[in-house]
Amino acid sequence: MTTNPPCVHVVGAGLAGLACAVALARKGRPVRLYEAAAQAGGRARSFFDDGLGRVIDNGNHLMLSGNRSIMRFLDHIGARDRLVGPPDARYPFLDLRTGRRWTVRIRPGLWPGWVLDPARRVPDTRARDYLAGLRLARARPDATVAEVLGSIGPLYDRFWQPLAVAVLNTEAELGQARLLWPVLKETFGRGGRACRPLWARDGLTETFVMPALGTLSARGAIVNVGRRLKDLETTDGRITRLVFPEGAEEVGPGDAVVLAVPPWAASLLLPGLKTPHQHRPIVNLHFRLPAPPSRVEQPLGLLGGTAEWLFVRGDVASVTISAATPLVDLPPEAIAAPVWTDIARVLGLPPDTPVPPVRVIKEKRATFAQTPDQVARRPGPRGPLRNLFLAGDWTDTGLPATIEGAVRSGHTVAESVIALQRGS
Repeated sequence: MTTNPPCVHVVGAGLAGLACAVALARKGRPVRLYEAAAQAGGRARSFFDDGLGRVIDNGNHLMLSGNRSIMRFLDHIGARDRLVGPPDARYPFLDLRTGRRWTVRIRPGLWPGWVLDPARRVPDTRARDYLAGLRLARARPDATVAEVLGSIGPLYDRFWQPLAVAVLNTEAELGQARLLWPVLKETFGRGGRACRPLWARDGLTETFVMPALGTLSARGAIVNVGRRLKDLETTDGRITRLVFPEGAEEVGPGDAVVLAVPPWAASLLLPGLKTPHQHRPIVNLHFRLPAPPSRVEQPLGLLGGTAEWLFVRGDVASVTISAATPLVDLPPEAIAAPVWTDIARVLGLPPDTPVPPVRVIKEKRATFAQTPDQVARRPGPRGPLRNLFLAGDWTDTGLPATIEGAVRSGHTVAESVIALQRGS
């Protein structure tokens, strides 16, 4: 007599939840996925904006070819070809204060010989300056990026500081230094083949969400959107029921529950759970241009202005402002005006060109504040109940709170769930 394998209830259909659900479904586990919103994707999704008449992403995300968890997930859902980028590892920059342009170009091999070539490295830097990155591997848990790397002059101003803000979404003066090390080790430390910049060709939903949902459907998973988990019922240290406003779902004796929800939602469901409780916003702006620009190298790093990275998709120019606490409470027009001044300059437009149609998206709790004290509050993948697991970029992945961190969390939890169910 054969018995069905136990079910896994995954609560939250952001990228951590989707990656976990797909990994479990591929291993033959019955999966039930619940999402509070009307659509999957969480903070990494696309939507049609009526004002622009275009599909835009909720946020701009730059990924790297060495993001092994992202690539594994995309292979699982058959969507690796939906990421695009330049053929080699190149990062163009523009200093808006001086008008100076340069491109960091990293050779494909492991030998970091590109730092010996002044034409490939950051202007006004020396090859030996780059050795300072090794300090991150030995950084104390309480050390910040500025404390470890802030004495390196032009390299700090033009590389380390922008990188830290983009990756950690936290001011370099406050962000934990050692959290940058695994990023460097897994990407830049493996040569140009591992740090080629990539972005979603047709949007985040088309790249990550729809293919994942299609994979889950093909493998018999049940996906429920518009269902917000209200409570967890427990008996003898394990979850027995998931309570939703419209009814409850039974959790069988061998079933597992994965909470892939934001940290504040996890804290409400699990009083006493230690989680990061401080956050940093990100502001993204999408401008509908009169016509597609003739040629813009992207992603273009911007220094000395309001925005930090520029992406162009057709006739839509999109920019990202990380660690945007000073801006997030301003009215949209007050944010858009100075940003458009920068973008018009990049595109070679007259300085008095009026602001085109724009959508300003404020994500007030985009990531947790990746400061030493908040990093110390990240829980591991096992929850406080026997059949409970925690997933999300805010859990202790060893990585910053990025798409790579979210996906890796989902994969780690899937492996832990399978190991638990095999042993029970």
